Amino acid sequence: MSTVENISATPAGVAPATARALSLGALGLGAAVVLFAAFRLYIDGQPLFGAILLALITAFSLVFGSRRFYSARFIFPGLAAILVFILFPIVFTVYLGFTNYSSLNLLNYERAVEVLLSSKLVDKSSETRFLVARDGDAFRIYLPERGLISEPVTLDAPQQAALAPAPDAPPDTLKMRDAIKLRAGLQQLDLATPQGEILRNSGLRSFAGVTPEYERIDADHLRRTTDGQILTANHDTGFFETEAGVKLPPGWRVNIGLANYKRIFTSDGVRGPMVSIFVWTVTFALLSVGLTFAVGLLLATILQWPHLAFKPAYRLLLILPYAVPSFISILVFKGLFNQNFGEINLILEALFNIRPSWFTDATLARIMIVIVNVWLGYPYMMLLSMGFLQSVPEDHKKAASIEGASALRVFLTITLPQILPPFLPLLIASFAFNFNNIVLILLMTRGGPDMPGTVIPAGKTDILGSFTYRISFMDSGQQFGLAGAITFLIFIVVGAVAYANFVAMRRAASKRGGRP
Repeated sequence: MSTVENISATPAGVAPATARALSLGALGLGAAVVLFAAFRLYIDGQPLFGAILLALITAFSLVFGSRRFYSARFIFPGLAAILVFILFPIVFTVYLGFTNYSSLNLLNYERAVEVLLSSKLVDKSSETRFLVARDGDAFRIYLPERGLISEPVTLDAPQQAALAPAPDAPPDTLKMRDAIKLRAGLQQLDLATPQGEILRNSGLRSFAGVTPEYERIDADHLRRTTDGQILTANHDTGFFETEAGVKLPPGWRVNIGLANYKRIFTSDGVRGPMVSIFVWTVTFALLSVGLTFAVGLLLATILQWPHLAFKPAYRLLLILPYAVPSFISILVFKGLFNQNFGEINLILEALFNIRPSWFTDATLARIMIVIVNVWLGYPYMMLLSMGFLQSVPEDHKKAASIEGASALRVFLTITLPQILPPFLPLLIASFAFNFNNIVLILLMTRGGPDMPGTVIPAGKTDILGSFTYRISFMDSGQQFGLAGAITFLIFIVVGAVAYANFVAMRRAASKRGGRP
């Protein structure tokens, strides 16, 4: 056996085994940490996220811990990212559309019952100020207005302490900021007066007679202590209700089937603004795509003119809106269109003695939105047009000119038909982007001016995306379930647009002689 064979045989047999042992150990340690995190999520009432984390670490351990799945190591990170960041949000949003999830129905049933049972009624007539005094390692609670002091208490567990008369205040009383630090223990303390009255902590500075507002009868019934009203759990609506049908918040999450979708299509307060917003969304997207394409193509055609001087400077200036972050440009335009101090109204008033109400008139607000969006979008179309125009053969245009065709006719019959097929998929993609361009709407108008007579927040300049955002996060009810149903409908529309984009790309490729 040669020296080379000996060198390659001996160390090579040990090093891979050691490396594999270290890698498996690190994998096992990481899996243990993630398993503990998944268990904590389950304990904290988040079983869905715990299950997702458990599934991910199981798949990760199988792929990277077994040589059988070696080839899957190259695609696993991408698949995991798709499942976690794309598929799961879609599925979860669709699921929300079939629930009553809102700011009033955030909890599960057991937690909602706990919150209701923890609600207390404070007897204001018995409310009295208190001081906390040290007594060795314990504390005493002194009520100066009643001249009572408690026996020593530790404030580290629920307990009851008797009060006794005290002619003078104890010497070592704590300052209020130090007493506030003991609030958790004070809230677990019951003070019994010599007359048998029970006082509990009712605020940062006071104790008072506190009684539960509700008491539990059985699993699905509560009694209101003030009037004896019986409250019944309605698991169809997710609320405790009185005999008259009055709902008592907080509620809990329940599946309500197609109720949110029925509400979208049958409730006048929802269907009316939904239809109007859908029409405006389509109109806004079409106007944005059409005008940005027209302006960008026009400017690109002008920049292609061989006799134009200073073309590099013009090209640089025209691309600047594309280089500046869009949110900065939107905020600048919001200031320019300000109805009272904006430069646009100042110029219009000086020249024509008019001061348009850009943010309060629905038509003007929509025009303003389209103007700003065209400004933000035309550089992209101009850059694309400059590239596509260069691909049009010059001999075709020269032949048409020799035949006596005008420049406009040459453009409409020669140039435009040749650049439209490759442009079409990009136009469809631009339509899909503008269909969900909520940043522009929220930064510019926040959807306003608002529509009158609606039961949900809806504005004249709202598109479906901003409308859904306002329902979810800007409405006092935060109706996440209804927003999830609307989002699913938007997903269907955008999915149809994406499919149209795919078909357009395939047809464009086939016309160019390529493969789809």
